[in-house]
Amino acid sequence: MTERSGAVKFKGTPMTLVGEEVKVGDTAPDFTVTANDLSDLTNKDLSGKVRVISVVPSVDTPVCAVQTRTFNEKTTELSNDVKVLTVSMDLPFAQKRFCGAEGIERVDTVSDYKHRGFGEAYGVHLKELGLLARAVFVVNKNDKVVHAQYVPEVTEEPNYDVVLDAVKSAL
Repeated sequence: MTERSGAVKFKGTPMTLVGEEVKVGDTAPDFTVTANDLSDLTNKDLSGKVRVISVVPSVDTPVCAVQTRTFNEKTTELSNDVKVLTVSMDLPFAQKRFCGAEGIERVDTVSDYKHRGFGEAYGVHLKELGLLARAVFVVNKNDKVVHAQYVPEVTEEPNYDVVLDAVKSAL
C-alpha cells in the first residue's frame, strides 16, 4: 500500500497518509462503510447522485462538528440529486447521537470502523493515529471525482465555497 509521508499535518506534526491520492478526473474508488443502522453502504449504492464526501477524524471534536454542521446547512437548498456523507472512524452509535443532538438532517454520517477500507481507498488513513484525515471529495453522477481537497492541517476546516461550486457544476 502506498504511504505518503508528510502529506498532511496534525497540530503541526507531519503525518503519513496511507493509500493513493484521489485526484480530479479519477473514477471514485469503491468503498463499503457502515450506516447508523449498522447496514452497509457502498459507493455503488450512491451512483446516479452527486456526492459530497466529507471526511473527518471524529464528529466528537470541535472542527469536525463544525464541518458537519456547515455542510448540513449549506446543502439544504440543493437538489435531492445531491447526497452528502460525513465519513469518520466513529462508531455508528456516536454518529447517530451527534446527528440527533445537532439536528443534522441533510448529512448522513457513516463509519469506516468495521470494514476499514474507505481510508486507504481515498488515501486519507492517518497511519500514526488510526483515524481519517480531513478531506472533501465531490463525485459526479457518473462516478468521476470532480473535486478533491486534502486539508493540509487536519485541525483546520476545508474550503466550503470551492466544494459547493464543484457540486453546483456537477448538477
